[in-house]
Amino acid sequence: MTDLPGTGDTDPIDPTDARRADPVRRSPITGEGVTAIESQLRAMRTDAEQHIAHARAEFDQANERLKQRTGRDLIVATLIGVGIGVIVIASLVFVKWLFVLFAAAAMVLGVLEFSRALQVAGRRVDVVPQLVMGFLLVLSGFFLGAWVHWVATLVAVVVVILWRLTAQLFSDDGRAPIEVIGDVLVGGFVQLYVPFLTSVALILLAQPRGEWWVLAFLILAVAADTGAYVSGLTFGRGGRHPMAPRISPKKTWEGFAGACVAALVAGALLAVFMLQVPWWAGLIFGAVVLATATVGDLGESMLKRDLGIKDMSSWIPGHGGVLDRLDSILPSASAALVMFYLLAPLGVS
Repeated sequence: MTDLPGTGDTDPIDPTDARRADPVRRSPITGEGVTAIESQLRAMRTDAEQHIAHARAEFDQANERLKQRTGRDLIVATLIGVGIGVIVIASLVFVKWLFVLFAAAAMVLGVLEFSRALQVAGRRVDVVPQLVMGFLLVLSGFFLGAWVHWVATLVAVVVVILWRLTAQLFSDDGRAPIEVIGDVLVGGFVQLYVPFLTSVALILLAQPRGEWWVLAFLILAVAADTGAYVSGLTFGRGGRHPMAPRISPKKTWEGFAGACVAALVAGALLAVFMLQVPWWAGLIFGAVVLATATVGDLGESMLKRDLGIKDMSSWIPGHGGVLDRLDSILPSASAALVMFYLLAPLGVS
């Protein structure tokens, strides 16, 4: 049977339900509703901005307290240190000659800032021959071998000294003989301190598996420095027991104890997992690098005190100068080379 219109199985449509199903016709937003939503959004934005400003103020205050206690921007220093560490590790692990370029660049910057500091102190330092001979000396360490390198070192020092004496002959500055002798000695010292010690690290790099020994002694120097920093900041606050108050008042025996623990633990771990030598050989390696790093750190502090400066330069934010970061690494290169000759034969084939 045919259903009549308006009857049958289909339910009649409720106009109220139709309005609920149609989103366009659902509770239209009035101008007052829009204003309320905008006010709520502005309130949420203001509250978020206040929270961010408060967190930033607390962060700045904490960072300022760290600056007052440590004398440097710890956050910036950490970020830059991590960046440099990534470059060093990548160059050593993947392509050796990239580390040679990195070491040569560090040597150039170190010679420049050291020469400038000496010139400000009244010394005559010839920068161009220092850089040229230093660059050749660094390359000889990697490409020519240890024995030829000694000849290259002697030649570099002699050239620098002769250059200074010749320049003084044609100079009419009225310098006394004792001052000229001082300039000559200082010029030779610059060549031995920065380029020569840098080149020793490259002699080690050129040895079989030398990249791992270079990386190991760098890690040991950084571990000792970090251990000293953390321990000194935690237990030696205020310079409770200074090591050498006339040279570096901030260095304490508490910090040195932390450096000892860090260097020995790192040495044992590196020996087993990286250098493939007995763990006790790693303790010896760590102790030797700790000693040379400490002497190098105190030695550079003594140089800066004699020159009347706080940092060699401000080229590395949060760290000071290049030599301020290399002070413990440069002397440790020679110790690492000696340890390689003595301890590497103990390694597992």
